[in-house]
Amino acid sequence: MPSEKLRHPLWVMGKPYYDLKSYYRNHFSERVYKVQIDAGFTCPNRDGSRGWGGCSYCDGRGSQLRQQGPLPSVREQLEEGKRLYKRLRQATRFVAYFQTFTNTYAELSKLQQLYEEALSVDEVVGLSVGTRPDAITEEVVELLAGFSSDYDVWVEYGLQSMHAESLERINRGHSLEEFIKAVEMLSGSGVKLCVHAIIGLPWESREMVFQTADFVAGLPVDGVKIHSLLLLKGTPLYADFQAQPFPLLDRAEYVSRVAGFLERLPPEVVVQRLTAEGYRDIFVAPDWARNKLQVLQHLDRYQKEHGSYQGRLWPERLI
Repeated sequence: MPSEKLRHPLWVMGKPYYDLKSYYRNHFSERVYKVQIDAGFTCPNRDGSRGWGGCSYCDGRGSQLRQQGPLPSVREQLEEGKRLYKRLRQATRFVAYFQTFTNTYAELSKLQQLYEEALSVDEVVGLSVGTRPDAITEEVVELLAGFSSDYDVWVEYGLQSMHAESLERINRGHSLEEFIKAVEMLSGSGVKLCVHAIIGLPWESREMVFQTADFVAGLPVDGVKIHSLLLLKGTPLYADFQAQPFPLLDRAEYVSRVAGFLERLPPEVVVQRLTAEGYRDIFVAPDWARNKLQVLQHLDRYQKEHGSYQGRLWPERLI
């Protein structure tokens, strides 16, 4: 871990990386929490627009809320999330997080109605929209940019890996070139970009993971989410595993790769997630990934023992 002298001034929560809590503290000086929303979207990689069956690691069920019956309105979901986080976390401000499936995959008028409904809710200070790089248009960027003068607006792109072989094997349904084009679309718009990456694809070496990190670090990216690969019942990936088992990372190797990924990122990139969580009823492996807190504790220990911190290998870091 860097000394106090070397710690970046943005990292106000004491982590050796720029965690989301630090970002919210810097921007709002209050407790801010993201409220997950399922607005009923589907995915172009499922309905035949780009492909069928979705990504190989995705079970396709959507949110737990969707499984319970008709979805409540966006406003109702936000109000319920606010009540929960006020009680459990003493939160005072909230970000509307359109999370489930591809949240720009609809007519522009519908998107505008949904986003405006979310931002009209009291105490909502931001908007985060999860989507795919092949499901973004200039018109959608313009719509989101229009909110950015008054709200903290993010778009989240699933990249997962920079390697063409990996994108094909997990059936992402988009190319690296499409991802780069989608990044360029957001650049200079006022909308912040968070990129998702998976660590643990069985055919990817440490070097391949770090190549993805270097690639992301060289882009105009504001945040990252790192996910551990999970085996979930009902997914094509699990079917492949049943037919021919493949090795999964152990916790020590996962933590080491995460630390190496962070070392390659600029110190001002917000680290929004460091591991993944799956539904307990369909979770298969790796067993260590069931306990998110333990994974984070092991990462903290590893970084302290190895002097590892975000930006350590970033050539233009200013810390």
